[in-house]
Amino acid sequence: MAAPSVQRPRFNPSPCDVQLPHAPPLHSSDSNSHSKFQSLVNCLADVPIELFETAVSQLIHHPEYNSTLILRSETISDSETDIPASVPRLEGYYPVRNVHRKLLPRRPGRDTALEQHCTLYAFVAGEFAGLPSTLVLTPLVPEGQSLPYYHPTVSHIAFRYIPSDASTTSDPATLRIEATLLPDTPTDLNSRLYRTALALLETLYRYLWGALTNYQKRVQHDVLIPREVYQDVYLKMRERHKGLVSTWKETTDPLKHVFEDIGIATFLMLFWKDMFATSDDLGAASAKELDDSALWKFWPRPSRDFLDLGCGNGLLTHILCAEGYSGNGIDLRARTSWAHYPESSQAVLKVHALDPTQLLSPNTDATREETFLRSGVFIIGNHADELTPWIPVLATLAGASGYLSIPCCAWMFDERFTRSSAASSLDFFSDNELDPPAREDEDENEAAFIANLGLGAEGTHKSQYSAYRIWLARLSLWLGWKIECDTLRIPSTRNWAIVGTCRERLPGDQNIFLERARRIVEGVVRRGAFKTRTPEGKDKHHGNSHE
Repeated sequence: MAAPSVQRPRFNPSPCDVQLPHAPPLHSSDSNSHSKFQSLVNCLADVPIELFETAVSQLIHHPEYNSTLILRSETISDSETDIPASVPRLEGYYPVRNVHRKLLPRRPGRDTALEQHCTLYAFVAGEFAGLPSTLVLTPLVPEGQSLPYYHPTVSHIAFRYIPSDASTTSDPATLRIEATLLPDTPTDLNSRLYRTALALLETLYRYLWGALTNYQKRVQHDVLIPREVYQDVYLKMRERHKGLVSTWKETTDPLKHVFEDIGIATFLMLFWKDMFATSDDLGAASAKELDDSALWKFWPRPSRDFLDLGCGNGLLTHILCAEGYSGNGIDLRARTSWAHYPESSQAVLKVHALDPTQLLSPNTDATREETFLRSGVFIIGNHADELTPWIPVLATLAGASGYLSIPCCAWMFDERFTRSSAASSLDFFSDNELDPPAREDEDENEAAFIANLGLGAEGTHKSQYSAYRIWLARLSLWLGWKIECDTLRIPSTRNWAIVGTCRERLPGDQNIFLERARRIVEGVVRRGAFKTRTPEGKDKHHGNSHE
């Protein structure tokens, strides 16, 4: 919701003479980086961390507001996946976006143009995991040339949002400017670098408070699991599995993937504990239970195991199995990591190409057993891509106990999802013989329905990703699932989750939802556009898909 009208406090900066105990200067883990970040100036800022990305976007796209010597900037590229090797690898953070821009001088005869990498970083773990909180600007100076006058004499300059340490202070968050200095660069209060840092800090401060004027909280965390309970279990899980970082066998970032899957496993364990509880004494985790982490091996869980669709590196499946949960992970190809897990985990990772269109074949029962889609299974889809829209359909046809879907890339059943394909809430019905759903949900106020999905500030049709999540939610409802949504505390920008639980039944025909799922499959088969990918690798019988 919109924030109440507030007056911006006076900007009150101070030199970084004393370091905050919980926030030392940034440290790069890149062995090729010989310079260290030095704190220059900071100030308090009582604004939410969710506004940081909005505020620094102004800094990225409008550098001319901060210097009369800069004409404008031109964006060369903007990517969430292509992170250049020349930007710092910061300990405790992972890069979530990189904007490659070119600064154009106002006086090209005197100053040269300069390219820069503008890299956004998010926390790897903790309460604010996955939220952008640091921007680092990295100038790209051609060999034999020097920095133009309008750029400070640094190799990196960082804008940081540092959340307060609630255990030691009641002060709000801190904004800080840090930099890695070139040799012989002065930093005293009268130096050009300090004055530049001071001006940049004030600009960031103003942008944050300007964004607060029209601020709408982007996401709602801890909707399904209380924060304190989740954090307590997560810390124990992290201690048990953090060693996976040092033994990581993939080429991807171990900090991101290990802590992300620990977070998802923690969420599932606690969610299952409540979902499958049979009495009041099996509710939320107690302090006594948390004193002995082995007790969660006896928590309630799916009666017919779990199935991790597109399990990739298999880490989530491995963690759950290591904690005593039964299930399987399937994917198109085995990953390097699989062979390095214990034999018990290797045994449940399977190479398999799931073909939803075969679920209506005469050998349906055998097909379900081969793909582990047995009645009562709990389906997991973490960034399952093409399989994402199929998750509620598969859950309906298999009689699953529920499912968790964390959507990433937007797919419909046999094509990419586009805004035009989501023109109505009935887009996934291509069969004219199928009557529109006769549910009270269709009479809900559109705004209220979207608000209940927990999409936050993105909860409109303006964003394709938001439109896709709304479409997925309507599909789940149409297939009879009670849905709940949450934003997981994991280091990923795609951390919104939808959970399907306790199938609802309409009065009268109890098979209406099963018939709807069958009609969806029949429509896909009739169009003939869905193609099952072939399993890859020599061992087609061994295990799966997240990198």
